Amino acid sequence: MNSSERTRRSAPPEVDRERYPFRMKDLCDLTGLERQVIHFYIQQGLVPPGFKRGRNMAFYGEEHLERIQLVRRLQHERFLPLKAIRAIIEGQDDHFTPEQRVLLSAVKARIGENLGASPEGRRTIDVAPLLEQHGVRPHELVQLAELGMLTTMVEKGVTRIPEDDAWVLELWGELRRAGFTSKLGFEVKDLAPFEAAVEQLFVAEKNLLTERLSELPPEEVAQLVTRALPLITTFLTRFHEVKIRNFFSALG
Repeated sequence: MNSSERTRRSAPPEVDRERYPFRMKDLCDLTGLERQVIHFYIQQGLVPPGFKRGRNMAFYGEEHLERIQLVRRLQHERFLPLKAIRAIIEGQDDHFTPEQRVLLSAVKARIGENLGASPEGRRTIDVAPLLEQHGVRPHELVQLAELGMLTTMVEKGVTRIPEDDAWVLELWGELRRAGFTSKLGFEVKDLAPFEAAVEQLFVAEKNLLTERLSELPPEEVAQLVTRALPLITTFLTRFHEVKIRNFFSALG
C-alpha cells in the first residue's frame, strides 16, 4: 500500500453540508445556549451526536436544532426533568388511551395549582445563591438533575431551577450537615434507590387512577386525589419508620 492509498483510507468521511449545515457555534447562535449546555444534552442522550469530521470537529443538521428546541420547550414549558424528557424522546412516555387522557386532562384542570399540576405561573430562580446557602456543589446539582430530582435550565448564562424544586437542594444540604458526607462515601447517586422506589410507586398509582376511576366524573377524581395525597404521604413516612424500627428490634 503506497502513501496516497494510506492517506485516502485514514481521511475522515466527507460531510454532506446540505444535511449538516451547522457547526456548534451555529447551534449556539440559533438556540441562545452555551456550547457546554448542548454538549451536556448530547452526553445525556437527549440530542444525537453530530457528524464527526475530526476529533474536535462535528457538523449538525436541522434534526439536531429541532431536538434541542424540543428539550428546551419541555424544560421551560412543562418543567420536566431531563430523565422524563429522555423517556419521552425514547418513546417511553405514558401510553394512555384517548379516554384516559381526556379524564386526566380534566382532573389536571380541576386540581390546578394545589398539586402543582400546571406549570403556568411557576417561577424560576437563580440557583447560585441556593448552592451557596445549602452548601451544595455544582457537580451535585448536575447529578441531582440527571437523577430526575429537579429541573435545571440555563438562561443568558445563568442556571435556574423552578422555585418549587428548591427543597431538593435544601434537603441534600441538610443530609450533608447531618453527617452523610463525601468523606464517608455518600454521594447523590445514593438517592437513586429512593427515586426508583417512588417512580415504581407512582406508576402503580397512575394505573389505579386510570383503571379504577375512569368511570367517575373528573370533579370526583380530583377530590379523591387531593384528599388521598397527604394520607398516602403520612402512611409512607410512618411505614418507613416502622420498617427501620422492626429491623433493629429483630437484632435482639
